Amino acid sequence: MSPATVVEVYPPGLARRGNAEWKALHDTALTPNYGPRRIALVRGQGSRVWDADGKEYLDFLTGISVNNLGHCHPRVTEAIREQAGTLVHCTNLYYIPVQIELAHLLTQHCFAERVFFANSGAEANEAAIKIARRWARENRGPHVNHIVSMRGSFHGRTVTTLSATGQDKVWKNFYPLARHFYFAPFNDLAAVERLMNPRTCAVIVEPIQGEGGIHPATPEFLEGLRRLCSERRVLLIFDEVQCGLGRAGSLFAHQAYRVEPDIMTLAKSLGGGLAMGAMLTSAAVAEAFPPGSHASTMGGNPLTSAAALAYLKELIGGDYAGQARETGEYFFDRLEAALAGCDNVIDIRGRGLMIGIEIRRGGPGIVQACEEAGLLINLTAGTTLRLMPPLNVAREDIDAAVDILVPRLRAAED
Repeated sequence: MSPATVVEVYPPGLARRGNAEWKALHDTALTPNYGPRRIALVRGQGSRVWDADGKEYLDFLTGISVNNLGHCHPRVTEAIREQAGTLVHCTNLYYIPVQIELAHLLTQHCFAERVFFANSGAEANEAAIKIARRWARENRGPHVNHIVSMRGSFHGRTVTTLSATGQDKVWKNFYPLARHFYFAPFNDLAAVERLMNPRTCAVIVEPIQGEGGIHPATPEFLEGLRRLCSERRVLLIFDEVQCGLGRAGSLFAHQAYRVEPDIMTLAKSLGGGLAMGAMLTSAAVAEAFPPGSHASTMGGNPLTSAAALAYLKELIGGDYAGQARETGEYFFDRLEAALAGCDNVIDIRGRGLMIGIEIRRGGPGIVQACEEAGLLINLTAGTTLRLMPPLNVAREDIDAAVDILVPRLRAAED
């Protein structure tokens, strides 16, 4: 079945309304913070989704790197169904066996020895900031609380993670922000070093900036950050909320750089489509979170942990990170060949299946034209088309996406 085919897709129990009807109902019930949209999605399978009018799309956004194995992966879906019929939620006042198993699987495949589970990337980054400041207070002194972040970064929308985000546009009208966050240009090690002082407790960085326009860190930058942080007893935090878990062609993005952080944050795809975040660190740093110092009512509950465990087992066992690396190379080659000489293209960049096309003009129109033709992508940082298909996307689907995207991108040159 090709994209843009119209079929009957409504699941049982959902009122049969079209896109326009859902828009009208939405506008009378929800806050307007997400802005106008054109379609209501009602079903997904693999790399495809269908809207309320029955139209089919290639999903090359995957819920912003959430559905990394595509929609309704059978093993994840079965794990959710089974757990939902057993125990959906209990508080972290009790041991949660499936959560414990998940934590062990995560720590077996990275630098970390301890895990704290939350519900989102913002909460994971909140936990990282809190534990870094508390560790520094206990190990270096009460005034060691400064954090260096990067221009163009994105770490969440709570007041604290907003304050750690290096984009002026997201700060607007939310002052006062949290104090003691300082910003260096991304990939500028000398600038980071100039900002570090005796009160610096942590440096937070995305190995690949996602919302900032799909900008990978250079190896020299991450290696230099590791050296500076080690020399000064400053904790290095890697935010892998968007770029982690196979997306960049390795299980964790930093592993391709062969640089280990002190703290790492995960979310988005971690829950297999359900809401989950995690903060991972060493046993030594984890000592800064004694009982009562931090908590989450819903974090790592049985349902989300079961989905995450099934997802992670499939991700690791199926070597989807390797698939993303190989398929990403194919995608890059197709785009570079098809867009050669296109005046509207400034750069094509990224790693694995996390790809950005920086353009000079026409971004919103290109996104809409692709949507109308059956391809879902989005625009980030104002000028970068973001492409993040499932890690197991078929090459035929990549070919179809290129065939939709390229003529619409070239048409914006006129």
